[in-house]
Amino acid sequence: MRVAPELLLFLPAARRREEQTVACDGTSTLGHLVEALGVPLPEVGALTADGVRGGPSHQPSPGERVEVASVPRPQPVPLEPGQDAPRFLLDVHLGTLARRMRLLGLDTAYHNDMDDPALVVQANEERRVLLTQDRGLLRRRALWFGAYVRGARPDDQLRDLLDRFAPALSPWTRCTACNGRLVPVGKEEVAPELADGTRRSYDVYGRCTECGQVYWRGAHGGHLEKIVREAARTVAAARAARPASSPGAPGPGAGGVDSAAS
Repeated sequence: MRVAPELLLFLPAARRREEQTVACDGTSTLGHLVEALGVPLPEVGALTADGVRGGPSHQPSPGERVEVASVPRPQPVPLEPGQDAPRFLLDVHLGTLARRMRLLGLDTAYHNDMDDPALVVQANEERRVLLTQDRGLLRRRALWFGAYVRGARPDDQLRDLLDRFAPALSPWTRCTACNGRLVPVGKEEVAPELADGTRRSYDVYGRCTECGQVYWRGAHGGHLEKIVREAARTVAAARAARPASSPGAPGPGAGGVDSAAS
């Protein structure tokens, strides 16, 4: 079995090499053998056995040479009519990433108290891509679409997410606190909720249609603008690198802003 370099991080340190010799018992499927190595199927792209395209259900024979590719980048996600970008759901450990994704206008659900079964249920019911760094969560057979987030720092995590999916961005349109939509609001309407210094310094405001939080381009605006600019560049580069001959297909496993409150 030859494992793509991008997937080696999932292998135990003692077996972290591209070439693997795997015992063949005549009954295990290729998907089972791949996951036994430590690679979650949602991270796997094409599977070939002796040069023939197969799938996770293929039962390899002794002596077969198997190639395990990583998912294509950008990776397509099935969209519903009217959708221009995937919807996402993040697990409890990715709160900062969730806020940055909302800053970019991505529909991003996040809860800091939801267990694994509940995450899978919400992801499936709302057709959201479940983002996590929990490999066990990605191995749940019921999950319709999941992805492992690479990187320990939010900057690296966001870059990985944007490079993988190259989603359409709509910056400054979502509440970073609750994911609700932002709408413009007159200064006079929100003036009672603002500090004196804020009223004197800023004239353009927005309000979340869900939680009512008020937003404006405050002291951290420059930093957030930089995040938005870098995100746009990452998406553009990912789309430019997409192979022109094939749109790709999901892999076999596919199945802050200043505010009045702060």
